[in-house]
Amino acid sequence: MTSLAVPFTAHDDTHLGVVHLTVRDLPKLTAYYRDNLGLRVHRETPGFAAMGTGGADLLHLTGSPDAPRPARTSGLYHFCLRVPERRDFARWLAHLAETQTPLAGLVDHRFAEAIYLDDPEGNGIELNWDRPRSEWPDPSIVIRLGNGRLDTAGLDALMDGAAPWTGAPPETDVSHIHLHVGNLDEAERFYTGVIGLTRIMDFPGQAVFTSAGGYHHHVAFNVWNGRNIPPKPEDGAGLRSYTIVLVSDAERHTILDRAATAGFAATETPAGPLLRDPAGNGVILTVA
Repeated sequence: MTSLAVPFTAHDDTHLGVVHLTVRDLPKLTAYYRDNLGLRVHRETPGFAAMGTGGADLLHLTGSPDAPRPARTSGLYHFCLRVPERRDFARWLAHLAETQTPLAGLVDHRFAEAIYLDDPEGNGIELNWDRPRSEWPDPSIVIRLGNGRLDTAGLDALMDGAAPWTGAPPETDVSHIHLHVGNLDEAERFYTGVIGLTRIMDFPGQAVFTSAGGYHHHVAFNVWNGRNIPPKPEDGAGLRSYTIVLVSDAERHTILDRAATAGFAATETPAGPLLRDPAGNGVILTVA
């Protein structure tokens, strides 16, 4: 990757859009995201499902029954679906309990409350509710204290008088994505130098968290799957691509020019130009 001499910072309103997964059993995964997590099917065609909560798509699933899924490659660690109100989050947790959905963790991140789980094919998911930004601790405090235990009793108390579950609320969005990479420095140079995100915090030598506009993180990446791991095969099961939503065509052109200078070629897709980060993870650039 060629170094870029002139710094660039993405607009504060930069955020994430659709996450696109390749899955082996499309009907099973579609049913899981609908019945267990409360997404709706927006569109279906043979081998494909677009899902969300009634507005913009949040998740695309492409079926590929023979897709390989080799261990210890780059790719998805988890993607995060976020709800706007804590009571929405409490309903989500109650629904997961009612449907006996297996969970991987219940965590208080200090700036957000989180539920971790894996879909039936092992794709990592985080469900969260952000505390008001005015209540976020300094990142150094988050690193020093680590995660706390989720206040399940407090969430359960919010269910008194709560409306029945009707699925994830319309305001649900994709707040962040966390990736497996093989080299932290290369990934950081791409996400900060090319895309223009800002480093917010890190676990030295393990993981880096970057964002636009001072958010706790939009894109994180780690080497917990191993250093110098190979890229996931493009036809493999798992993360196909994810979307960064920019504020203007001008900013997209700036990023594409920076990518070309740094040695990253864009591929045109129906959704927008696609870049691959140094670990091979697909990033589609769209404009709000």
